Amino acid sequence: MSNDKINRIANEIFENIGGKENALKIINCMTRVRIDIDDYSKVNIDNLKAINGVMGVVEDDNLQIIVGPGASTKVANEMNKIKGGSNEKIDRKKLAEEQAAKVKAQHKAKTNNNTPFKRALKSIANIFVPLIPAFVGAGIIGGIASVLSNLIVAGDLSTSWQQYVDIMNIIKNGIFSYLVIYVGINSASEFGASSALGGVVGGITMLTGMNAQEPLKNLFTGDNLAAGQGGIIGVIFAVWLLALLEKQLRRIVPDSLDIIVTPTIALIIIGLLTIFIIMPIAGAISNALVSTINAILNVGGAFAGFMLSALFLPMVMFGLHQILTPIHLEMIEQTGSTLLLPILAMAGAGQVGAAIAIWIRCRKNRQLTEIVKGALPVGILGIGEPLIYGVTLPLGRPFITACLGAGVGGAVIGALGSIGATAVGPSGVALIPLIANGKWLGYVFGLLAAYAGGFIITYFFGIPADAKKETSL
Repeated sequence: MSNDKINRIANEIFENIGGKENALKIINCMTRVRIDIDDYSKVNIDNLKAINGVMGVVEDDNLQIIVGPGASTKVANEMNKIKGGSNEKIDRKKLAEEQAAKVKAQHKAKTNNNTPFKRALKSIANIFVPLIPAFVGAGIIGGIASVLSNLIVAGDLSTSWQQYVDIMNIIKNGIFSYLVIYVGINSASEFGASSALGGVVGGITMLTGMNAQEPLKNLFTGDNLAAGQGGIIGVIFAVWLLALLEKQLRRIVPDSLDIIVTPTIALIIIGLLTIFIIMPIAGAISNALVSTINAILNVGGAFAGFMLSALFLPMVMFGLHQILTPIHLEMIEQTGSTLLLPILAMAGAGQVGAAIAIWIRCRKNRQLTEIVKGALPVGILGIGEPLIYGVTLPLGRPFITACLGAGVGGAVIGALGSIGATAVGPSGVALIPLIANGKWLGYVFGLLAAYAGGFIITYFFGIPADAKKETSL
């Protein structure tokens, strides 16, 4: 699409939404320009739909103008460029307070079954949808790196390939190592907090700067705090609290002191809450999960395989899966392989099956199917975040059915028994080279069972009615 056409579409959109001053915030997802509107009475929906290059308009929590993949980024960037500093007349102190309430009030009658749970899922989607292109690109690169790395460990490739693996991992880690910061920024945008402060709150959970010789202590247990406790969900909750606090502070802090006082007080209070309350609570959850996992492992068999696989996706969602690494390493040290990793790998396979079912059942929903198509290859390679945060979790039920489908694959692995991995690595097909004692075929059977389980359960029980509605790109 030419620059002239992008510029024309951007200007015509402004003309039909009441001008630049009526746009509070302009962002984009894969196919849509999303605009938070100040006064909806100034918006002409019919004229927007008639713009050459606009494929459709959706009125939801914000105004969504469908212009197609690729074009959405260009049009949103052009609109922000045109908009520039034209919002000077808007009272920015009131925007953060009034925006969410105003938009929801104006559209309450237009949204069906707008329950708090559905609103929470919609917020999660709004936070993660802008990250999907990065998830997909970096995830595919990381998946290829994982396959090559596992082939090196298995002895099928020479160690000279390691430098290429390192380069790909550096690229992949550009998002995955700092995901909490990206989530903090997007969460702040969603909840009405300052984006930079949201990024800082996400970064706090990494505990950068903590003295390794004298680590901070968990106030409840006395144990050392560990970076990443609280995970993604903890960051979202902390930034939600940040937004509430910022709004209250801006009501009472004089304008002349706002730039100094508000961010300082907000970061001190939310930072302390994050480090000493939110992260320890997540630690308590993680300890309970570890105890549950150890108890289930002692039972063994298909039951253990089902339960462990079904519980793993919630652990990933809370960022607690890293606590299992010492268990894997201890198993490898004692027995030469970890029997736990192939079972937990079924969690990603259950998501793949669920995503395929969504693709088929929701084929009229073009935006959703485009996301699925982008996230599936990454999921097959063992990178689960795009499917979790871009597809199954925002839809609600598919996340649960994906967990159950994972349990089917885990039950197969558990029933077959003695299927282990010789090293800790990603899941999916990338794990096949690391399966110990030539039992890779049993692992493949488990993958296929999880694909089938996730597909069947989601196909019949996991598709929300709203997801099947026809939409265009």
